[in-house]
Amino acid sequence: MTDTLPDTAFAGREYPATAPYSVAREKLREFAAAVGSEHPAHVDIDAARGLGYPDLVAPATFAVVVAQRAEAQYIEDPAARIDFSRVVHADERFTHHRPIVAGDELVTVLHVDGVVHRAGIATVTTRCEIAALTPGGVSEPVATVVSTLAVRGEDA
Repeated sequence: MTDTLPDTAFAGREYPATAPYSVAREKLREFAAAVGSEHPAHVDIDAARGLGYPDLVAPATFAVVVAQRAEAQYIEDPAARIDFSRVVHADERFTHHRPIVAGDELVTVLHVDGVVHRAGIATVTTRCEIAALTPGGVSEPVATVVSTLAVRGEDA
């Protein structure tokens, strides 16, 4: 039944920018440990600065932490009809415009790029445009995260 699948009318929707997410050193260290990243620039300020960064550098996949906060706007919207118990994560792609570093204030704009129904399953593609706020209030592109979810309908 298509009424148990995500609403295709959400394709093309753009959500407002999230509240700023403050990238903290300890969060970067915890994430690096969780994903097994042993590069010193993720945990040691002197190592990061020695490589030319202003502070600790996030592992490449840290952007998903920020993206998922934005995706929650869509997933938690009852009208979107996303039953998260029926979701399988199908794909995640990262395009980095510059490294994420501790001290960044990141805002994210979520785009629902596609919602397609086929054989009792919906494929949902979202795109999160992550930007850092500069002291002057301008946003600087940091990363683009494209996620694809497969959502099973009740009959699948």
